[in-house]
Amino acid sequence: MPVIRFVREQRDVECYPGENLREVALREGIELYGLKGRLGNCGGCGQCITCFVEVVEGGAANALTEQTAVEQLKLRRRPQGWRLACQALVQKSVMVLTRPQVGLDDREGDLARARTQPLPEGPTAWPLPPEDEEPEVEADPSATSDEGGVLPADGR
Repeated sequence: MPVIRFVREQRDVECYPGENLREVALREGIELYGLKGRLGNCGGCGQCITCFVEVVEGGAANALTEQTAVEQLKLRRRPQGWRLACQALVQKSVMVLTRPQVGLDDREGDLARARTQPLPEGPTAWPLPPEDEEPEVEADPSATSDEGGVLPADGR
């Protein structure tokens, strides 16, 4: 599975290809929002622009889907590596910095530590559902009625 390395939180989280970055982060207890975002986020529609993440260089190319039209509009005055977590789907393993607008005390040190361990590539497809051993065979309901007799031709 692809792995999302959250640099600020120093955590690696597995996800399925195509999962929404915001949903994975929230499911895993990763804090995406500052105070403003916690009080008034849009729930993942790309309108409030409070779920910023920075894609850290050194990760896989095309690890996230391309920017949506909403992102292109909302992020036009932001640094090029920033994304909206609610608009990004994870395709391959990626390193991200949550809340990049807040900054880090030792940004370069934290990024260097995150880059020391390579990201696992992971599979690029969802797992196949388990195959059933043998399908159950249902009895033919037209063979008998509840009373044990044969149904009349008109079905009453």
